[in-house]
Amino acid sequence: MRRNSDLDYSVLDRPEVLEFVFYPRRDWTEAPAGSTDHMVQVEDGVSLSCRFYFASLSLPSILFFHGNGELACDYDSIAPMYKKLGVNLFVADYRGYGLSGGRPTISHLMSDSHRVYRYFRDMLRDQRHTGGVLVMGRSLGSYPAVELAHEYQDGGLKGLIIESGFSSVARLLANLGLPLQLPGLDDLDRGHMDKVRSIRMPALVIHGEWDLLVPFQEGRDLYDGLGSSYKRLFAIPGAGHNDIMLVGMDDYFSAIKDFVLRFSRDKNG
Repeated sequence: MRRNSDLDYSVLDRPEVLEFVFYPRRDWTEAPAGSTDHMVQVEDGVSLSCRFYFASLSLPSILFFHGNGELACDYDSIAPMYKKLGVNLFVADYRGYGLSGGRPTISHLMSDSHRVYRYFRDMLRDQRHTGGVLVMGRSLGSYPAVELAHEYQDGGLKGLIIESGFSSVARLLANLGLPLQLPGLDDLDRGHMDKVRSIRMPALVIHGEWDLLVPFQEGRDLYDGLGSSYKRLFAIPGAGHNDIMLVGMDDYFSAIKDFVLRFSRDKNG
């Protein structure tokens, strides 16, 4: 089983790549009623802003990694839909986003995800939450979500949800108009898919059929590669990359609800 340290993510920490991958914003809003803000320290002098949308101590929780142009506080209007499903939602920002310190890189994205997970896990334990924990990643956030699902599937996380995710960084960059030949990139893509294949926990893959930014085939490749005993590929007809919830909102949340309620119980997946 590959560990995070086995893969050299620094091959992507180049200015010409990072400016295409990350779109950090410094906006922030006051936490709405029923939610709390958290600063998760990821190294000395650097913390990430996160927002926890609380529903109940007994309900399952989703640790959520958002897309590259989003912020945790952008989910103020979406979190009530998760609460309606019966789910606590913890949304994490990246370095340079919201109130977070530092600057975003792929290497930091991956290593920071472990610290965010451990913070969230420990917080739930200390607050005596009894529901299981799942990890979800949208678009760019699918990368750290896969990382955590690979690493913490034995007695930790109960399920993986990927929305608009990608299986190949090389193909993603080419689709964004940056067809770079970077040393080590093919190895990184192979290593990432090795991690996908190692995942045995239940998994749900959601993708818009008309996604032009991250084509539907990327989601299918992730689904096909997953080693999960239970996995589902849920296509949203007529949806692109950034309108997937708008176009298929009822079906989108129905798929998440069915999956979370089925696999969030406090037992090994």
